[in-house]
Amino acid sequence: MSDKLPRRDFLQAASAFGLGAGLGPVEALRAITPATAAEARVDPEIVRFRPEIEPVVRWIEETPRDRIFDRAAEELKAGLGYRPLLAALFLAGIRNIKPRPVGFKFHAVMVINSAHLLAQTSPLADRLLPMFWALDNFKASQAADVKEGDWSLGPVDDSRIPPPHLARLEYLHAMETWDAEAADAAIAGLCRSAGSAETMEPVWRMAVRDQRNIGHKAIFAAQSWRTLQAIGWEHAEPVLRSLTYGMLDLQGDKPAPIGPYETSLEQAAKIRRDWQVGRADPGATRSLLRALREATPEAAVAEAAKLLNEGISPGAILDAAALSAGELMMRNPGIISLHATTATNALHYIHESSGDDTTRKLALLQAIGWQPLYRDRSRAAGRVEIDGLASAEKPPVGPETTDRAKSEEAIGAILASLDGHRDQAVTKMIDFLSRGGSSMRLFAAVRKVILHRATDSHDYKFGAAIWEECLAATDPRWRAPLAAAALYQIPGPSAGDSPLMTRAREAIGRAI
Repeated sequence: MSDKLPRRDFLQAASAFGLGAGLGPVEALRAITPATAAEARVDPEIVRFRPEIEPVVRWIEETPRDRIFDRAAEELKAGLGYRPLLAALFLAGIRNIKPRPVGFKFHAVMVINSAHLLAQTSPLADRLLPMFWALDNFKASQAADVKEGDWSLGPVDDSRIPPPHLARLEYLHAMETWDAEAADAAIAGLCRSAGSAETMEPVWRMAVRDQRNIGHKAIFAAQSWRTLQAIGWEHAEPVLRSLTYGMLDLQGDKPAPIGPYETSLEQAAKIRRDWQVGRADPGATRSLLRALREATPEAAVAEAAKLLNEGISPGAILDAAALSAGELMMRNPGIISLHATTATNALHYIHESSGDDTTRKLALLQAIGWQPLYRDRSRAAGRVEIDGLASAEKPPVGPETTDRAKSEEAIGAILASLDGHRDQAVTKMIDFLSRGGSSMRLFAAVRKVILHRATDSHDYKFGAAIWEECLAATDPRWRAPLAAAALYQIPGPSAGDSPLMTRAREAIGRAI
């Protein structure tokens, strides 16, 4: 391959890297050469990955941080595909970074799916940027893990793996008794003997029970499943072992869930059988949102269950959870308020992914019941009421709203106001959407800001989560308020492009 790829061949190269709609022709997807014995050899005290991915994980682990962009560019130029890079980066974090606490340096693992989501919806020229950012983030977390004891995921104790017909029951028992060793063997047994959906059901149940680590356990579960869908279920066993170990972290507390799990279980049993259908009532959403400003976790769960029994749709309940989280972000931007949104997004995803009726109800009720925990811990001040920002988003029907140049000018004005005038940015954004401006164009502009200016995992996690909630709102009137909340985590123009992303773009240019 020549040193510089002609611009006319860019789309062909993008397809080969797996950056288009598919992953390119088979011959272009030879991500790695077959592993030699030396490349595949790993320390017997650490878990070993599949032979086709192990060498990629190894060079990610072993390349110094200041060389990682150059090495990635070399590998891409030599034929490494996007999907194997994504898989190896995720698995390198699984093997090398301790998932206790689930957070802090472990964001190098949890952010991978968010980076991938933003990559897949970005212009071709930007699609590798999130992966390069994530490579650097992994190297930083890897160094932190070494300083804190150099943890690694070891091989499972095969002698403790239960027979297939007992794996699910033993997993649930081990999780309920907070027995990490038994749970480790049981989840390995499930992965080896059951299908992906069957394996995930008990995992979903355990993921929604505990708000400890400010909701990161549910976030880790949802992000693990979503990443496995992108890289392949064949990598599930080490991923779910790491997840299981993380979900059993007690942080020195007594072995019991944090949050209203027991209340949610009781209320779930009382909800009408046909709860999955109902009316999307904005009045009920507002009523629940008002309750969340004052209610205890248990009272909030009871109110959500009451509304479901009155015929309100699950979507209207989830709208209230997302709005409550967004309101906290507007009242007191920060790490706690931010996680109110990312945890709500994870619980929303689990609610939609589980096939178990009780687990789906629990995810819904916990999304509501966790909001007061975030509210009280964030000590959110101010009088912002996010539902007061609602406006009917109109379809772009006239010349003013369909004119791309005018839309870009309006969006540019919104983003320019982020430097010290976020309230003005919100006002301009509400006006833009009310006049028929496209939320998708707004999202595209915000996504570009994240890709070029992001300096922290939370920029990616929050950006992906809040826009997913925004676009998934049951009632379109809630899109504008949720988009307003998104503006409180977006870097303003004065931040400038991240030097790291500048280096990443240069390295990517050499690769393609």
